[in-house]
Amino acid sequence: MALSLGAAVSLGITRFAYGLLLPAMRADLGWTYTLAGAMNTANALGYFIGALLTPRLLRSRGPGDLLWGGALLASVFMALSGFFTDANTLLVQRLLAGVASALVFVAGGLLAARLGTRYPRHSGLLLGMYYGGTGVGIVLSALLVPWLLERFAAQPHGWQWSWWAMALACAVCTAVLVWPARVMSRWALPAAQAAAGGPQQFHWSDFRFGLAGYTLFGVGYIGYMTFVVALLRAQGISATAVTVFYALLGVAVIASSRIWARLLDKHRDGRPLATLNALLGVAIILPALTAWWPVVVASGLLFGAVFLSVVASTTALVRHNLPPTAWAAGISAFTTVFAAGQIVGPTVVGWIADGPGGLARGLVFSAGALWLGAALAIRQKAL
Repeated sequence: MALSLGAAVSLGITRFAYGLLLPAMRADLGWTYTLAGAMNTANALGYFIGALLTPRLLRSRGPGDLLWGGALLASVFMALSGFFTDANTLLVQRLLAGVASALVFVAGGLLAARLGTRYPRHSGLLLGMYYGGTGVGIVLSALLVPWLLERFAAQPHGWQWSWWAMALACAVCTAVLVWPARVMSRWALPAAQAAAGGPQQFHWSDFRFGLAGYTLFGVGYIGYMTFVVALLRAQGISATAVTVFYALLGVAVIASSRIWARLLDKHRDGRPLATLNALLGVAIILPALTAWWPVVVASGLLFGAVFLSVVASTTALVRHNLPPTAWAAGISAFTTVFAAGQIVGPTVVGWIADGPGGLARGLVFSAGALWLGAALAIRQKAL
């Protein structure tokens, strides 16, 4: 549970709190949806760079050091985002925060996979718990950001206080992360044993369909997390209702570790990734079709219950099919394509939203990307 705060920092706060801030910042600074989406594109580009750097850094520094060090850097860059209003400067801050969050996410995923080897009967649950920590960050953001936006609405650029509050939350999580990082750094590496005839190293070609499906997951899911709050506000849903929606989504993320643990443990192929991608497409398209509140809530609950388990499914795929010595390379590769997809998603959805179809049409594009990803992922075979 302490380790899961790494996911809370890297995605729950550093990435997703921006979706709650987007409407206020866009109105205050006069942004188009394309520019608003570009902020998360910059964050995803930084995430991509961080994912490429992580394997090299892991050779010189242990995953524990990357975990808490990356979280500390993410806290700093979140705080700095509250001091600027210039779009170019904010884009740089979002990029740097993305680099730091990738270090946290990959290192934490590697440690969670190692933890699973100590408790093999619960490995799927443990992976889900780590990634489900993102929900803690989402719930915290849902409770703090709307309240702070209202509290400082009368001040010039009152949204800046939300950045500083989220930075403080990241700093508290970082302090907690030092403990599991130090404890796990003293553990011996898992025995590097593989099934007879199985691969001893990670090769991209072996996982090509899983990687393709995961790339499209990155394209599809991020449009929802970037723009769904803006869509709900545009549809006339109150700020209180948006807070409830976002908090319920975060609670569903936390619960998802238990829901999908058996699926992740049972299958060695791309079936979990395909199944979860398909369900996520359904969740994303619902608010594009109707603003009826029960359907909107169902969308948030389904999305929250699924989307971080997609991430866990790729770590499980690596863990099932590769020896422990190849896990870092495999997890980093999946994180890299995930980041590449996220670079495309927000800008494309924002560009579509600036057109006649609005945000609803942008979410239809996101759902389509996920369903295509499901069709590719189902072709991933166990090695």
